[in-house]
Amino acid sequence: MTKTSFVIRNSFRNKRRSVLTMLSIGFSLLLLTVMMTIWRSFYMDQGAPDSAKRVITRHRVSLTFLLPTYYRDKIRSLPGVVAVVPMTFFGGKYKDDRPENSFAQFATDPSEYLKVASDKVVPPDQVLAWQRDRAGALVDIELAKKFGWKIGDRIHLTGTFFPANPELTVRAIYTMDPPPRTIYFHTAYLEEAIPWFKGQAGFFDVRVSSADDVPNVAAAIDDLFRNSPEPTKTESEHAFKLSFVAMLGNVKAFILSICAAVVFAILLVSANTMAMSIRGRTREVAVLKTLGFTARNVLSLFVGEAVALSLAGGVAGILAAAAVIHLFAHSPVGIGISNGLTVTVPTMGVALVVAASVGFFSACLPAYKASRMNIVEGLRHIG
Repeated sequence: MTKTSFVIRNSFRNKRRSVLTMLSIGFSLLLLTVMMTIWRSFYMDQGAPDSAKRVITRHRVSLTFLLPTYYRDKIRSLPGVVAVVPMTFFGGKYKDDRPENSFAQFATDPSEYLKVASDKVVPPDQVLAWQRDRAGALVDIELAKKFGWKIGDRIHLTGTFFPANPELTVRAIYTMDPPPRTIYFHTAYLEEAIPWFKGQAGFFDVRVSSADDVPNVAAAIDDLFRNSPEPTKTESEHAFKLSFVAMLGNVKAFILSICAAVVFAILLVSANTMAMSIRGRTREVAVLKTLGFTARNVLSLFVGEAVALSLAGGVAGILAAAAVIHLFAHSPVGIGISNGLTVTVPTMGVALVVAASVGFFSACLPAYKASRMNIVEGLRHIG
């Protein structure tokens, strides 16, 4: 019998204890993997490569304050700016208030929008149709599949923030990776429906010539309107999205505290299991040492058992986390809020390292004590 087979056989010596320990570690790793995936999605994932060339200009005080549309021409005149479009979040309801019918809607200028958002792929004939129809809508292909929309279908939205109920016609369908699950329609349509909104925009989406120009362009835009009645705050698209996350509170501290609690919990579970297992095999350890096993052999055997058990639970937890996140991302509830939320290979690797480390450190002390045990005392032990 090799050391590997010996470790595997003894890892499941007490099947009930081993299975319960694996389930505990697996559930903990599931939670840890989900938290790390959310962290990566919020703070590490920079989005599509094309988004690195875009900045968002909004009111410095709050997104609830509108900006005058004449800012657009002033922004366009700055060096490094390629295109500028006004964007206004409409926030209407489709059908009812159920989460599965929720998606984002923005009013914009079709004549220039796809110059800014060039990562959206739209057939040229559909682009022209959308630009020519003031009531036309550009819709995401995932939303089109979900609701069964086709070119020419009507979409009725009920206003919540704005006193308007747009009747839109699907004129173009776009694809993008990851899909934003958003529709876009004419700002002119909203201006006609709401007279006081004319000449205003929620924010501006600005495309710059290169990612290196983003800091300079952002600073130039804010300097341009620093002393105006409506000062601006310009930031990268990624930072703009994080500002919405910040509205929920200190999300970073929340995620980190959960991760720390999870690691501490599985460390306690694994340490308790290994201490019980080794204590119950005191005479066996004495017999092994009598047969010629060195202290190092005994130490490596017990640490190997703990690592194997932790890795088995960790693999199960990681696979379960990947399944949970996949189901959530494709569920009616998660379809609008989980763009790009997937368990990546590096995340799985970190989770496995955590599982192995927990197994290693939880077994070190009891395994070391067992390896230093006196043979005579071990043989006399009655457990």
